[in-house]
Amino acid sequence: MGRISSMFSGLLSLRKGKYKDSCDGREAVEAMAKEAKKNDLLLRSSGFVNLSGSRNLASVFSKRGEKGVNQDCCIVWEEFGCQEDMMFCGIFDGHGPWGHYVAKKVRESMPSSLLCNWQEALAQAALDPDMDLETDKKHQRFNVWKRSYVKTCTAIDQELEESRKIDSFDSGTTALTIVRQGEIIFVANVGDSRAVLATTLDDGSLVPVQLTEDMKPNLPGEAERILQCKGRVFCLADEPGVHRVWLPDEESPGLAMSRAFGDYCVKDYGVTSVPEVMQRHITSRDEFVILATDGVWDVISNQEAVQIVSSTPNRAKAAKRLAECAALAWKRKRKGMAMDDISAICVFFHHPSPLAQQVHPVKTLNL
Repeated sequence: MGRISSMFSGLLSLRKGKYKDSCDGREAVEAMAKEAKKNDLLLRSSGFVNLSGSRNLASVFSKRGEKGVNQDCCIVWEEFGCQEDMMFCGIFDGHGPWGHYVAKKVRESMPSSLLCNWQEALAQAALDPDMDLETDKKHQRFNVWKRSYVKTCTAIDQELEESRKIDSFDSGTTALTIVRQGEIIFVANVGDSRAVLATTLDDGSLVPVQLTEDMKPNLPGEAERILQCKGRVFCLADEPGVHRVWLPDEESPGLAMSRAFGDYCVKDYGVTSVPEVMQRHITSRDEFVILATDGVWDVISNQEAVQIVSSTPNRAKAAKRLAECAALAWKRKRKGMAMDDISAICVFFHHPSPLAQQVHPVKTLNL
């Protein structure tokens, strides 16, 4: 068996001693979350997290739309699982009559479940006699996180289906989350929220790199799966270009995404909660990543979002400014339509430098 490498530094050796061997169950992990909240390391509302000495700064903002209760919610957990080099961020967009309850339930369940499954996957990998942990470390690390995410999403979806407190039959939520571990970010996407990275080119310009694909029913792979499961995908006459998922013999539910938690009325017809998982190595050129619900991306382009965030003088207010710009864009571009809920998380990877401030001056946008 290969030597235990640094990628397994979190295995049963959590920094705070009272949590050692903690992933026998969720209680210890939930205790971590409570302590993180007490120490201002965990945020579930609009605001920012900027731990002294950390390279991360996370700005969070959520704005209620014009359709009723805000069904978006967010979470940021610095020193995720008491690991100094880890941060967890998640953004959730509920839909349907119980969507806000589903979104909050997934937000509360995912970090602790993921952390336990990650520890379990680490333990299994470390005990595998055929695995050389020092060879292809990057690939092994990704497999551990992907396996942890898939197991977590499956378990959460099953818990929702069995819940007697939340009716998820025709309600659900998206889930877009990232884990930063050292200089790597792992991104897991269920639904049509989007992650966009801002990186610098050789000429100093800041450009967007879309990390996730909006999981819409008309994507070829998504449509094929739904049709094979006897579901239907089509647009209504008064919504050209908006593809929705429909039951085989009913004009319902008209789900505008192909992956979600909940929505059990169409789970047998191709809608799934299996996440798309990817990783990216963070370099000195990568400035920040934006996680946002479709209330932002329906009216703001990737390039506009990067420009808005980079030109905000106070990084702690970047998510709020992005949301406010999106709200203005809704009024201009979607006249007569009820504005959707708007939520964003902006995670900055490095401390600002004088050079970066010169390259990205404050600009007035004409959205």
